[in-house]
Amino acid sequence: MKTRVMLVEDNQMNSRLVEYVLERDGFEITIIASAEEAVQAAADDPPNIILMDIQLPGMDGIEATRRLKQNPLTAKIPVVAITAHAMRGDEERVRAVGCEGYILKPINTRELAGTVRKFLVAS
Repeated sequence: MKTRVMLVEDNQMNSRLVEYVLERDGFEITIIASAEEAVQAAADDPPNIILMDIQLPGMDGIEATRRLKQNPLTAKIPVVAITAHAMRGDEERVRAVGCEGYILKPINTRELAGTVRKFLVAS
């Protein structure tokens, strides 16, 4: 059975890159472009892990993660932030709402699958 990854990303180029890299490594990918849809989809059909863009239109990834962690149906799903934010305090901010990890953009395609596996094992 393949590991199911939900990618919450509104940028189509970024989505395609992550999808290509992870599918090539045996993951099953679901791409969702909005945080609102992701919160509902995760409750309806929980993935093994969620890769959450932080800067999304409407509800941002911080609020979406907060909601996921408050819902008993989704609270145990590991959420890993994917963001271009690399300012001091950003990692602490995403971890404070429940993200298990933090991946910086641009994504290192050679390390992405291993990084995802690391967060799956840690959860």
